[in-house]
Amino acid sequence: MQAELQHDAQTYGEYYAAIDLGSNSFHMVIVHVVNGSVQIIGKIKQKVRLAAGLDEHFALDTESMERGWQCLQVFSERLQDIPPSNIKIVATATLRLATNAHEFIKKAEAILNHKLNVISGEEEARQIYLGVAYTSANQGNSLVIDIGGASTEIIIGNDMQPIHLKSLDMGCVTFMERYFEGGEITQANFDNAKAAAHALIKDVSDTFLCFDWENCLGASGTPQAITEILVAQGISDAIRLDYLYHLQQQCIDCGHISTLDIDGLEDNRKAIFPSGLAILICLFEALQIKNMNISGGALREGLIYGMLDNVTDNDRRQQTLNQAKQRYHIDNNHANAVRQVALGLCHQLCAQRNICHLDTETILGAAAQLHEIGLHIEYKKHHEHGEYILSHIDLPGFTRLQRAAIRDLVAQHRLDIKASVFDKYHEDYRPMLKGLMRVLRISVVLCLRRQNKHIPEVSLLCEDDRWTLTFPEGWLKSHPLINAELANECWLQHKAGCELICK
Repeated sequence: MQAELQHDAQTYGEYYAAIDLGSNSFHMVIVHVVNGSVQIIGKIKQKVRLAAGLDEHFALDTESMERGWQCLQVFSERLQDIPPSNIKIVATATLRLATNAHEFIKKAEAILNHKLNVISGEEEARQIYLGVAYTSANQGNSLVIDIGGASTEIIIGNDMQPIHLKSLDMGCVTFMERYFEGGEITQANFDNAKAAAHALIKDVSDTFLCFDWENCLGASGTPQAITEILVAQGISDAIRLDYLYHLQQQCIDCGHISTLDIDGLEDNRKAIFPSGLAILICLFEALQIKNMNISGGALREGLIYGMLDNVTDNDRRQQTLNQAKQRYHIDNNHANAVRQVALGLCHQLCAQRNICHLDTETILGAAAQLHEIGLHIEYKKHHEHGEYILSHIDLPGFTRLQRAAIRDLVAQHRLDIKASVFDKYHEDYRPMLKGLMRVLRISVVLCLRRQNKHIPEVSLLCEDDRWTLTFPEGWLKSHPLINAELANECWLQHKAGCELICK
């Protein structure tokens, strides 16, 4: 009876595993699927640097293969608890290139007791896009870039469909071996690496430039490392080309891998950081990328979701919000009412002031739905509790920058306004976030009665920081509680340097 319960997938869910044998790192991700919810319950990553073992004849040396086999011994124990049909194992660029790949694969399959597939560059790009699309929902066309150890994948896609993709034979491990020999970091080495990258990119750049895309997402690796540097340095922003140039100069100033010291750069990433940075700079220049956000997934997530035929909800963001509302017992009707009022005011704001961005409604809508998440802890400081919760939970479907903005809006939705909260964001985003904060605060007050019949139609006039809310005649007088709360909100915004008039 107990055995039957343990294998009752409908009750206890199913487990899936995906393993990606990359040229720099080997990755394994384990997920638990129960009641339609996909939960990551385990991740293992080991730096194997398989590509570093390729000689001039593209043969893998014994030392690099041994590193790979030792890593797979660790993975193999975890796979024993997962049905074979729920496991996918793939290898990428290095094992595509290696002339003795069969030797490595034969022993790897014996260790894992499972078949290993060496996938083409195009298939790798397709799976990367699916992993990004499932975990980082975006509107319109998206440009996705993944810089691996021996190859770089570039994909244009829309929603769940990749439209155009390419895999290039350049990666952070192979470029480090070729152009930063001995760990030396010089301007000449950067120039040589960038010249080689540009030579490879120029043959495909025109085919990508002919597409219009609204979002650019970096999948793991170098973009992840740069994002961690920005976070460590207190910068809430996407990756921009001027940041990359600054990081290049910092690398050159350090002179050598052994003395590479950049705040936020992890030790295990240092050896291949300059080469990955050189490739990313060239991609920004050749593809005219203005900014890049880090994605929520990559190849292994694409493999996982490809096995989940029953995943029908492709709106990853709304799925995430629905799960959070359920988990933290948020009043769904009230959350949606605040969202509706906030978006109505936001449309008026955006029509009058040129401060809105593509993700304006995404950020505001999510913050409105989650603004009471801190009530799960207690009422008095629930905005601060909400900030804490949103600092420590994952929100699949939202970029790091979007998650930070949602957290800070929730933290500022009531009581005193901390005027400096948005100073850490890029100047392009500050006016938008300040406006969204004011909109959310007003919307929360207007929905105070928690019944839709008491929510009025309000017109908003925006004259820089001077906002005027116009209510139906007699409405404020007949709603003294909300009128009093609005008067208090006018005072709180005044203290923060904004003028709010209600009439």
